[in-house]
Amino acid sequence: QVHLVESGGGLVQPGGSLRLSCTASEFSLDWWTVGWFRQAPGKERSGVSCMTPNGQITSYGNAVKGRFTISRDAAKNTVYLEMNNLKPEDTAVYYCAVPSVSRHVCELTPVEYAYWGQGTQVTVSS
Repeated sequence: QVHLVESGGGLVQPGGSLRLSCTASEFSLDWWTVGWFRQAPGKERSGVSCMTPNGQITSYGNAVKGRFTISRDAAKNTVYLEMNNLKPEDTAVYYCAVPSVSRHVCELTPVEYAYWGQGTQVTVSS
């Protein structure tokens, strides 16, 4: 059973930083592409970042390029999303996800991912 857990969300002022974590207890994330997505109220879920197994390929949405960084810690079986210079428009529920089949591709399309965490709220407000 695939069980993903996100953590690290919270309330932060504009210009601030947060680091989100995505962990799995039943399998090794190091063998899977992991994607980060977000969904704001009234909007569709959109891709934020993804990373292939072993971190060979990464991708970022245009809205977060240069501000967000995805990384892995294999020892902790965790994928991180470091978010800097946060803006009010970054406010959303953030999800991590993995596809149903492990492949060395990285896509920011939600339909390509089969298993999702419960999400963590990020609110950027003064």
